[in-house]
Amino acid sequence: MPSPLLQQNIKRFRANARARWALRLFCVIAVLALLPDVLCNSKPLALIREGRVSLPFLQKLPHTPREGDRVLRAPQPFSPGDIMDPASLESNRRILLTLTPYNPTLRVALSLEAAREDARPPNFQISNPEGSLALIPQFTPGIALTNAFLHSTTLSENLAARFANQPAPVLSVVLTNAYDTTILASVSLPEFSPRETPPSNVRVTLRSATPLPPPTRLKLPRENPAAKLPKNLHIPEILEALNAFAVRGKADGLPRSDVTHEISNFQISKFPNSLSLSLEPVTFPFRPTARHPFGIDGSGRDVLSRMLYALRIALLFGMLLAVSAMCLGVVVGATQGYFGGPVDISTQRFIEIWSALPFLYIMILIGSVFGRSFQWLLVTYGLFNWIGLSYYMRGEFLRLRNRPFIEAARCQGLSHARIIFHHILPNALTPLITLFPFSFVGAIGSLTALDFLGFGLPPLTPSWGELLQQGLQHKSAWWLIFFPSAALFTLMFLTVLIGEGLRDAFDPKPSARYR
Repeated sequence: MPSPLLQQNIKRFRANARARWALRLFCVIAVLALLPDVLCNSKPLALIREGRVSLPFLQKLPHTPREGDRVLRAPQPFSPGDIMDPASLESNRRILLTLTPYNPTLRVALSLEAAREDARPPNFQISNPEGSLALIPQFTPGIALTNAFLHSTTLSENLAARFANQPAPVLSVVLTNAYDTTILASVSLPEFSPRETPPSNVRVTLRSATPLPPPTRLKLPRENPAAKLPKNLHIPEILEALNAFAVRGKADGLPRSDVTHEISNFQISKFPNSLSLSLEPVTFPFRPTARHPFGIDGSGRDVLSRMLYALRIALLFGMLLAVSAMCLGVVVGATQGYFGGPVDISTQRFIEIWSALPFLYIMILIGSVFGRSFQWLLVTYGLFNWIGLSYYMRGEFLRLRNRPFIEAARCQGLSHARIIFHHILPNALTPLITLFPFSFVGAIGSLTALDFLGFGLPPLTPSWGELLQQGLQHKSAWWLIFFPSAALFTLMFLTVLIGEGLRDAFDPKPSARYR
């Protein structure tokens, strides 16, 4: 039967709705952390063969099913170390559509139109194009150059000199479209020398001077890709090529090799474009799919299974480290506060020297000498994690060691250990209980940070920090950053809420509020 004081503290904790719901959600997460072997495993959970039931995921037994065996598999049939076969992702490949605008260069012949009596500048008619003039807007055969683009005195004088069989230098001018000022055309002419007879036409080089827009890249599904196509790209050439490519992919039976299709010279906006269609290559990391809801990492492993196994390791590491730090911090702090004097001073000087040691360098040194392992990481981190708690316990014992009930215990002849652990410690548990969740969540965050830096768990061990490190290397793989970050944030947030609830429940003073 709990004591009345403990019952009052529990009642105070339950009154905090945020802490109460955070504790419930944390318990659900803790249950999930106990079941990754059942939820994510490539080995069968149960195998019934000739009336005998075996559990391959727990026993070291051959787990390859035979014909006639009854098999029960995990909901996510992938272990954290399994590497996916690219062939299993063929049905998830999407169509890559790339529209690349390009700048055509055309050679056209200009003929001279006689000037009228109103002294209008001479017109130069476009004729005999080498290529499709439709690729450059407003260039059509038979139209006058000065009608399509704003008049350029320099160009007119240079062309007039050529038709008059007079010397003309190299010329390159940029003309502005008469109807749309955003359309620019570059006109280039080579050097001209007089001939025996005046030329009947002059050949010039035309190309667009408007800056090219960036290529358009889209990823479309294999089923009905035109439905996901933007409305501005519903152009007959694109729709026809897209449907033909999708039908070809079905007829080929989802080919492993890339199927490509290219068409060119169709107009979109102010520039001609070339269209390229290909199947998305299967490369790792791969985006989330129905079979892999959290995606696949850079080594071809299922992220969901690695997330669940990493959750178990993180909770186990955080719990062991927090408990060991609490035990060591209580022993050291209680010894300092209870005995005081030379014991307190000498121990405090040792703690100050010990806390000044560079923790990261020690981690690197121990990892290089003994190798990276869960045990060495726990021991090394535990040697430094108790220091903060020892300060709190030292203060509590200094405050309680001269109370009347402690003097009465000494008069009864009780041993120092009994006085420390049976009389003082139960009255000094408030900082111990309230700091435990924060020490726990700090240990998980430190493990993730060390794994991210490459000084934590061994390389093949599932870890959130290792997934975040892969996300840094593959910045386009958003799932390698989002899911580990969301899991780490959720776990830390729930633990902090639980810690606040425990602090409010065990704090004898009412919480102050500033208004």
